This record gives sequence, structure tokens and C-alpha cells, in this order.
Amino acid sequence: LNVLLSSEGYDVIEAKDGQEAIDMVSDDIDLYILDIMMPIINGYQACVEIRKKSNAPILFLTAKGQEEDKLEGFISGADDYMVKPFSIKELLFRISALLRRIKKDDTINTNEIISLPFTLNLDKRKLFKDGKEIELTPTEFSIVKYLITNAKKSLSRDQILEEVWGSNYLYDFKIVDVNIRRIRNKIEDDPSKPKYIQTVWGYGYCFRKED
Repeated sequence: LNVLLSSEGYDVIEAKDGQEAIDMVSDDIDLYILDIMMPIINGYQACVEIRKKSNAPILFLTAKGQEEDKLEGFISGADDYMVKPFSIKELLFRISALLRRIKKDDTINTNEIISLPFTLNLDKRKLFKDGKEIELTPTEFSIVKYLITNAKKSLSRDQILEEVWGSNYLYDFKIVDVNIRRIRNKIEDDPSKPKYIQTVWGYGYCFRKED
């Protein structure tokens, strides 16, 4: 894998186990690729710890392909999940898509979207609530941006999937639900009774603006 990615122009740093992967976390790393079955600390645990230190995209590349494996991967903080054996072309596509999500150009003319109590800074890709920054992953930011720019509209899980992950991705809708749950834990006063991101039962989600 290192040779493949290096040949595509990526600078690759390899960790021999999960603990070393955690120790190597740096602002200079744009993307993490994890296997679940790693020595010392498994991929799930490593993902949780890396996510505490970094909002860079995390991709699982693993032989574990059961539904519960994928769900646990997304719950632990991953942005994408691929099962071995894998297509090299698809892997490169997904890596490129994740990196584009960090640097994605915004077509909206203003550099801020204000929907009180939230301010979305599009240039810096940051979210603020009452002036205080809320740390989001690139995937979470893309979801929040889509919801806020379509405030009061009911968006289906399929629409959110296509907007954030792209039409070429075939995912279970649970990936949307898991990310919404993580976002609610960050932005809601009471995540168990969400005020801003409301569920449209059997369909999707709707962002509620304050009147």
C-alpha cells in the first residue's frame, strides 16, 4: 500500500501498531488509513484516540466487512470504510474525495453563513455557536453546511449521502445517522432532545432556524 500511494505522489508515514499511530498524530497529516486488526491497540480504539487529537479524515481499510464492523468503525469516528480485497482505483478515488472535502471550494459568495446561534465560516471551514468554536471533522462540517444552507427543508438520508459522500458511494443510511448523532452531541444543548437538527421520521433530517 505504501508503494502504491507513494507512486501516486502521496507522502506516506507508516505506523507499526495502533499505539504508534496514535503517537504519530500531527497537524501535518492530512489523512489516516487504519486497519481494525492492529497490534497493541486495535483500529477502533486508535480511531477514537486519533479523533480526540485530529479532525483529519480517517479511512478504515480492513478485512472485517460485517455490518456491525462498519457501524462500529463509523461510531468510533471514521469518515469512510473499505473492505479487503479492494479495488486500487476505488481506494484512490475515495482518498481523493476525502482530501477534497478538506479543501473543497465553496460556491457561495459570502465567506460566512449566519443562522443564530451558529456562524459557519466557509473560508476556514469552522463552525461557531454563540461565538465559541465547535470542533468538527471535514465530514461533519459538510453535513452541517448542507443542513444550514437548506434550513427548514426536509432532507432525505439519500440526499445527504449524495451531497457529502458522492453519488458513486453505496452506503447504508446508518452512516448518516451516526454522523448526525455525533454532530448533535457537539451542537445541541440536550442531544436527547435536539432543537436544531430534527429528525423527519422515516425520511431524514431538517435544520431548524431560530425565529
